[in-house]
Amino acid sequence: MNALLSVSDKTGIVDFARGLHGLGIRLLSTGGTAKLLADAGLPVTEVADVTGFPEMLDGRVKTLHPKVHGGLLARRDLPGHMASLKAHGIETIDLLVVNLYPFEATVAKPGCTLDEAIENIDIGGPAMVRSAAKNWKDVGVVTDAAQYEAVLGELRTEGKLSDRTRFALSVAAFNRISNYDGAISDYLSSLQFEGSVPGQAPTRTPFGAQANGRFVKLQDLRYGENPHQQAAFYRDLHPAPGSLVTAKQLQGKELSYNNIADADAAWECVKSFDTPACVIVKHANPCGVALGKDPLEAYSKAFKTDPTSAFGGIIAFNRPLDGAGAQAVSKQFVEVLMAPGFSPEALEVFKAKANVRLLEIALPPGGRTDWDNGRNMMDVKRVGSGLLMQTADNREMTLGELKVVTAKAPAQSELADLLFAWKVAKYVKSNAIVFCKDGMTLGVGAGQMSRVDSARIAGIKAANAGLSLQGSVVASDAFFPFRDGLDVVVDAGATCVVQPGGSMRDDEVISAANERGIAMVLTGVRHFRH
Repeated sequence: MNALLSVSDKTGIVDFARGLHGLGIRLLSTGGTAKLLADAGLPVTEVADVTGFPEMLDGRVKTLHPKVHGGLLARRDLPGHMASLKAHGIETIDLLVVNLYPFEATVAKPGCTLDEAIENIDIGGPAMVRSAAKNWKDVGVVTDAAQYEAVLGELRTEGKLSDRTRFALSVAAFNRISNYDGAISDYLSSLQFEGSVPGQAPTRTPFGAQANGRFVKLQDLRYGENPHQQAAFYRDLHPAPGSLVTAKQLQGKELSYNNIADADAAWECVKSFDTPACVIVKHANPCGVALGKDPLEAYSKAFKTDPTSAFGGIIAFNRPLDGAGAQAVSKQFVEVLMAPGFSPEALEVFKAKANVRLLEIALPPGGRTDWDNGRNMMDVKRVGSGLLMQTADNREMTLGELKVVTAKAPAQSELADLLFAWKVAKYVKSNAIVFCKDGMTLGVGAGQMSRVDSARIAGIKAANAGLSLQGSVVASDAFFPFRDGLDVVVDAGATCVVQPGGSMRDDEVISAANERGIAMVLTGVRHFRH
């Protein structure tokens, strides 16, 4: 039995090769891998001695030879194939161990030049991997050091690899080649060749000429948005820490399609706050958001916004949930509960509610400065036979960026609520109107075709919850096209409004604010969410 080993990442390769040698498997190798194995005292045959042809072109050509690919591709069950090997003095290769030049890591480095990227495009490795993977019935192909232990274990116990194992290794190999080629295509398609300076990092665009989405399936789902739809949950090939797909489910029923979609909306919103916060989401919209000194206070305030909608909702905290907070949450029906951690007391509380899905999501240790807390860098929306792609709406607002446009300026006590309301509005479906006061939402109007209707609904929601809107601040995700929406929120009790501005009737709306004696600030930033 012959094994060919040629790896760029040499992690664990000596021990793996030693295990193969111990099983009587002949070792073939190339270049640096061969030297490493020989230095470790292992008997190894250089591929150049097999092919009768030396490595050339600075290592660009090493294994592109019939004595390599013939040994990988020959079907053992076809006499004609085996006769051809014999006629040309070619031995079979039964196990291939290859990992590829580190193209992805190379282009991720700041300052990577085009020449550096090109030299890290592997040619011989992918060619061998494809040959071995195609001939999986006869050849095992190992493309990741994480596979070494299992492969060696099966060879030791069974004397060979099973059909199931070889097929699984083949699938993994083709997936690796697909990801590798996709990364190369993504990089090259993103380059702006004109104006690039040789020897310097080329200019890249976030929207390449071709998009190659690569995702790994986490689980099949019982059904999709509706029972007649099929669904599955996938993650990015390299997910950001702190993102939903990194969640660990501690208990509860299997997550549904809608659970996951709503959980993402809640998690993205709650982790945007620096202080302890709670977000309750129902049908993709926040129905209650609040800040507090601890999770209990934040939850109690968020729940007051809309107790009716909170029933069966998704709840997210940006701080570990303790026993007191868990006791309060456990009094309502909740589908999914998320937090960076759960105290032993909190876990004990939910043992009695086995169906509640508890998700623990570890936030990056650096907080929101570390990879922006797992925010997506790009948003993608499927449309008929196509994709809409955009950079994600990660724009934050500071007090210094707010522009007061009315005679009356916001009171000092209103400034923090202005930013809080503005942040919440970003996560509410357009048209969005959000009333807030004292670090909590009072009324949320979402997803209406007209802004004035969203304003009315937000007021109705607050009234139904028994909350007063007197002295509240209001955030609108986009400009007021007419003064009618402004009049609705002022009639309800708002004393300050934050909105982007930019309407043809800005002057009319600002005049209305002055007439009604309220403060208005403009952000110059819109937060549509469709």
